[in-house]
Amino acid sequence: MADQDILKEKTSRAPVSQRGQRIEAGDGIGGKVTVEIDGTEVKVPMGTTILEACREIGVKIPTLCYHEDLCIAGVCRVCVVEVEKQRTLQAACAFPITAPIKVKTHSAKVRQARRHIVDLLLSKHYGECYACARNNNCELQSLAKEYGVDFFRFGHPDQPLYEMDTSSHSVLRDMNKCVICRRCIRTCIDLQEVGVLDVENRGCESKVVTFMDKPLADVVCINCGQCINRCPTGALRANDPTDDVWTAIDDPSKHVVIQTAPSPRAGIGECFGLEPGHPLTFEMNTALKRCGFDMVFDTNFTADLTIIEEGTELILRLYKALVEGDESQALPQFTSCSPGWVKYIEHFYPDMLKHMSSAKSPQQMFGSVIKTYYAKLNNLDPKDVVTVALMPCSAKKFECNRPEMNDSGFKDIDYGLTTRELAKMISETGIFLPDMPRSEFDDPFGTATGSGVIFGATGGVMEAALRTVIELVTGTKVENFYDHADIVPVRGFEGIRYVELPITEVGPVPDLIANLVPNWDWIKGATLKIGVCHGTANAKKVLDNIREGGKFSECHFIEFMACPGGCLGGGGQPIPTSPAIRAARAKAIYSEDASYDVRKSHENPAVVKLYEDFLTDGPCGHISHKLLHTHYMERGKYIV
Repeated sequence: MADQDILKEKTSRAPVSQRGQRIEAGDGIGGKVTVEIDGTEVKVPMGTTILEACREIGVKIPTLCYHEDLCIAGVCRVCVVEVEKQRTLQAACAFPITAPIKVKTHSAKVRQARRHIVDLLLSKHYGECYACARNNNCELQSLAKEYGVDFFRFGHPDQPLYEMDTSSHSVLRDMNKCVICRRCIRTCIDLQEVGVLDVENRGCESKVVTFMDKPLADVVCINCGQCINRCPTGALRANDPTDDVWTAIDDPSKHVVIQTAPSPRAGIGECFGLEPGHPLTFEMNTALKRCGFDMVFDTNFTADLTIIEEGTELILRLYKALVEGDESQALPQFTSCSPGWVKYIEHFYPDMLKHMSSAKSPQQMFGSVIKTYYAKLNNLDPKDVVTVALMPCSAKKFECNRPEMNDSGFKDIDYGLTTRELAKMISETGIFLPDMPRSEFDDPFGTATGSGVIFGATGGVMEAALRTVIELVTGTKVENFYDHADIVPVRGFEGIRYVELPITEVGPVPDLIANLVPNWDWIKGATLKIGVCHGTANAKKVLDNIREGGKFSECHFIEFMACPGGCLGGGGQPIPTSPAIRAARAKAIYSEDASYDVRKSHENPAVVKLYEDFLTDGPCGHISHKLLHTHYMERGKYIV
């Protein structure tokens, strides 16, 4: 019997629940079930959890191990409730409603149980709240306040049990603050499919560990920081360089510049009490100057530069493969601006590294340009220029410390700051960011486009690339193909997207790349096949599909982002995170994109000037490959 027939047969008769209670007529699989919560009746779909039902009618249930992004665990028991005729309290997050039930959410028995659970968690939680990075943003701290914890009923450790793991450039682990909620494990295994973390032992001996309990820097951690964003306490946090940045700012011999990426600007308002979705781009410029930074630049400038370099590289690969018959050209080409994604493919699919674009990320391109072109332009000794990058990403900290990222002759980016860390610096200066007057970015890197802004959202890099590639190839405004240049098919939060774009017309080859291809006749009539993917669990599906010869193996270009939602969901963004919060940040990013007069990377006048004055042999030329790429490429042939 087919599965559909079995389901139909089951729902055609009045089912009996596992607890012997007959479900009302009209209820059942696919139907509604009546549940009474604290005296209020509500009908919910079969299988709805008690927690979800409570939230539907505005009843608050405390949680700790539960997270909207993750599978159900039910291990912390903070969400326990009384269910009539049940002998023990039940975890609301893990109790599916399959029959009419009556629930008490705040009885004396429930309140006492929750308070004892919090007390037991605190009995193993070493440290003082005021010295913790998560002070005032800690779920355990909030629960302790909510349930009236005024002394440590079951004791409190006066010495740390574990040594802090500070081996990683990106993520610090302090297991003395861990509450064994296993959010980090579920994030790493289920959400990202990396599997760095697991739990060993049982009961009160449980401990979250890495492989063989090795330091984080010695296992296959991709530094994405998604575990940080879902950790309810201070057990996981980013490696914070703010003291070093302050030291540089306070040193009169140092010229300190900062570049700011779009995603932090869309999220930092949350650190100051604003609802998600309020960009503070230009208020932040003013605040950064008041903090003491000498120059404030826009990372969107090098996002535009990345599009030119990466797009040209794609054109070269296609030309070599399709016209010259060079079978060594690796297609599809993968984007390379997400360092967590880069580390993922290095660890798990090293045989596919040839597909990666050689273009550096916008962060690293900016470092090279600042310590060469900018330093020379302003008669500065590069050794006295300190480059700081504000990013939504903890993996950027690892990226800027990679030993190969020094093509300027110096460390290209000295320090990477997360959104949370910059918010702390701004607050330390006595500034309330939303009240700041607005000011522009500094020249010569203050001019950017809407294409640079949308880099922060999943699909944004692809959309920015298509805006440029479509115009370069067809000689026609992209607005003739997509209203307002909004390439909607690549937008959205689906984990994996696939789009086909027929090339029905071509124009003359633009002067910028006229030395690379003679004409566009070879691509006329072709269909450009592209993919978009966010989250490394989805990346695994796409890479396996390519290996198996599936439809993604026929793509020409694929955007990969390590973090769910793209950079706006990065490991350095404000905590908490959720699908709704990431959607609000994306809305802010696209709104800002729409406000720009120039929305295409190749029309950025500052980028055009950089090629005229400095990168004089053009995109993918010798100069740009030395400074803006991770290895040298000559007409599509790679030389490591």
